[in-house]
Amino acid sequence: MKSLFKTVALITMFSVITRVVGFLFRIFLSREVGAEALGIYQVAFSVFMVLMTIIASGLPLIISRMGSSFSISKDSKKENSLVSTALLFAFLLSIILCIVVLLFRGVFASLFTDERCLQILIIMLPSLIFSAIYSVFRGAMWGKDNYFALCASELYEQIVRILLCVILLANSIDVMEKAFNVAWSLNIACFLSMLLVIILYFFYGGKLGKPSKKIFKPLLKQSTPITGIRVAGSFIQPLVAVILPAKLISIGYTSSQAMSLYGIAVGMTLPLLFVPTTIIGSLSTALIPDMSKAVAQNDKEHIENRIRSSVLFSLIISALFIPAYLAMGELAGIFLYDNVMSGTLLQAASFVLLPLGLTNITSSLLNSLGYEVKSFKNFVLGTIVMFLAIWFLSPVLGINAFIWGLGGSYLVTGLLNLIMLKKKTAVKLKLTKTIITLILIILPSAALCGFVVGICNYFLPLFFTLCFGGGVSVVSFVLLAAVFGIIDIKSFVVKAKDYTKSIKLKKAKKV
Repeated sequence: MKSLFKTVALITMFSVITRVVGFLFRIFLSREVGAEALGIYQVAFSVFMVLMTIIASGLPLIISRMGSSFSISKDSKKENSLVSTALLFAFLLSIILCIVVLLFRGVFASLFTDERCLQILIIMLPSLIFSAIYSVFRGAMWGKDNYFALCASELYEQIVRILLCVILLANSIDVMEKAFNVAWSLNIACFLSMLLVIILYFFYGGKLGKPSKKIFKPLLKQSTPITGIRVAGSFIQPLVAVILPAKLISIGYTSSQAMSLYGIAVGMTLPLLFVPTTIIGSLSTALIPDMSKAVAQNDKEHIENRIRSSVLFSLIISALFIPAYLAMGELAGIFLYDNVMSGTLLQAASFVLLPLGLTNITSSLLNSLGYEVKSFKNFVLGTIVMFLAIWFLSPVLGINAFIWGLGGSYLVTGLLNLIMLKKKTAVKLKLTKTIITLILIILPSAALCGFVVGICNYFLPLFFTLCFGGGVSVVSFVLLAAVFGIIDIKSFVVKAKDYTKSIKLKKAKKV
């Protein structure tokens, strides 16, 4: 159990660091590339990610499962053959996808409202081949429980890509040159990451064997359903990338303006909106093995307690960020991106955090209980709501229709997930009172934060204004949450003291 805790802690630590680095990378891109170039790249990248999902979604997971079973039975011949078989399959599949894009470029061009997006997509095609090879070795190391190498390679890719972008964008001038260079940075980073995982695989004793038809059949059979589900989900971003700019153009925006607004919403606002999910995602990572063990032991009480505590935790974390986003959204947009619109959209989207947090944690809970397909169906229904909002509300709300669509999507998905959890586990959550209380806490916290920021803005630099305002927002929220019984500060302090004492006792024993 201690080993499992260390593994989860390691993955969580690297995940947080990688996401922070990725977030900083997005800030850098938005500032250096500009909204229009970022929008062109994001639209092309959304289609690229559909192709990437076909290659690198179900395959690594199944390789890790099969590799782990071969490792337990000490059948090294099959284990090595598995890696070789998967390598051959992934490589050929990536080549086929590249050829399909090149042969049917006219079809792909029709997906974009801006023809420049196709050029960016074609530039990124080598990354498919590099990522296919990377995903196989990644799955193999996952099966060997080599989590450090797994996490380190992901962080390495982020850092390398940032360095490459800094170098390549240094002398870029026009919009397309910047978009081209961002695409080339992806190619080079994927190639170097592929080399790293190959080196790590052989460094830790991995070997290759002879490809086998007997291994290929179960590999394909088990990976196809997972890949199918994830590919279906990955179509959402490119569809939004096509429909949203098209709807904006239909109401009078130029292609350049539509791409800029899309780039601001997706490339600048969404990364800030998803910041709380880093913390919630860490909980999800730790929750899955814990829940799986409870399911195996049929420990219903433990399952119900975990569901209640994790849902409450996710709602509190989500609500914690809302006052700051409401009060300081515009200033955050100016400070991070030098763009007021990104901050305005963040303010409008702040209350999306509650259904977003609810959806994230309930989806993880359903997945850990073995209801992945049913969770995906709820996700599809929520996505339909988002597309309906974009289609019908864009003429009235413009880019804000995307925000309303996101909110509606997560609300529907989150509620359906809750209904499913109650049906499958009979857990009683009673969230209505909690959510109303959180909203009542958010409003005065946001007002106080806005008042303090308004004063500080006259005599403090923007960075310190944001830090001070954020501190006021968090402190006021936590105190009000404690007053209304949402957070038990005394219990937390007692647990913290007990934890500190246990660490001191361990150190004393070692001495």
